[in-house]
Amino acid sequence: MNFKRKLLIAALPLALGLSSLAQADITLKIAEIHPAGYPTVVAMENLGKKLDTATNGEIKSRMFAGGVLGSEKEVIEQTQIGAVQLTRVSLGSVGSVVPATNVFNMPFVFRDIDHMRKVVDGEIGQEILDSITNSDFNMVGLAWMEAGSRSLYTKKPVRKIEDLKGMKIRVIGNPLFIDTLNAMGGNGIAMDTGEIFSALQSGVIDGAENNSPTLLEHNHFRVAKYYTQTHHLILPEPLLMSKTAWEKLTPEQQTLVKKLAKEAQLEERDLWVAKENASNEKLKAEGVEFIEIDTKPFYDATAPVREKYGAQYADLIKRIEAVK
Repeated sequence: MNFKRKLLIAALPLALGLSSLAQADITLKIAEIHPAGYPTVVAMENLGKKLDTATNGEIKSRMFAGGVLGSEKEVIEQTQIGAVQLTRVSLGSVGSVVPATNVFNMPFVFRDIDHMRKVVDGEIGQEILDSITNSDFNMVGLAWMEAGSRSLYTKKPVRKIEDLKGMKIRVIGNPLFIDTLNAMGGNGIAMDTGEIFSALQSGVIDGAENNSPTLLEHNHFRVAKYYTQTHHLILPEPLLMSKTAWEKLTPEQQTLVKKLAKEAQLEERDLWVAKENASNEKLKAEGVEFIEIDTKPFYDATAPVREKYGAQYADLIKRIEAVK
């Protein structure tokens, strides 16, 4: 064996070791449409910091907040191909691709926020995350972020269900949500978040439906001064990882990511409650009227929606209702 070949063989283990080390270093690109400081953004940033510390820098992260990487639809597409590694998405954006998630999208499927938390923290919540992971969505379901309940905000007051008749209300572009608004007497209009403010100003729509931090953060309250507490939707939002990125992790790293994602779920929940309370106070100070109503007429009106979309999940809905 000549000297050069001996040198090559001696150097090979070191080269392989360096190659393995290079592959072990991962930077997760985290994307959010919400701005810096928003509960989901903070929780995911902290998840990234914990991963960095726990792996001694093998897994780092960069946060791209405020929609700088595009709309939620665009971020989902980037995550599916692995260009983005971690994101939080609205269930309405998943339902058309992973039908099982639509069980959480149905109006009034949760009695209240506490009921929703017990469901997502238990085996049902994990089953829905697994349905995302096992689908062709090319994402791994890790945990649930909280987004409060969705109610109606409008330019004219809605004090009873009859007042909603004929009103054009923006909804997430999911047929289930459009049908929900239509069943309540309104006219559901699918529209991107960024278009809502000008549409309210110009009269293209009469209102929208969302949680109070969104009403505040996007300045919709400057046009829509009435916030009717229908609580028709309580939508937990999945924290998802690109399956392409997930499969590059070692089993130990995957276990760590799952553990820290569950911690982020609980952290974001506390951050959300504080954010929502502060938003409510600011909105009231800006002259927004919070209208408390009898929600039963809205519940009754949306029964056909639950029947139409919930037939295939009848057993699961019974399990959700049974959670105390």
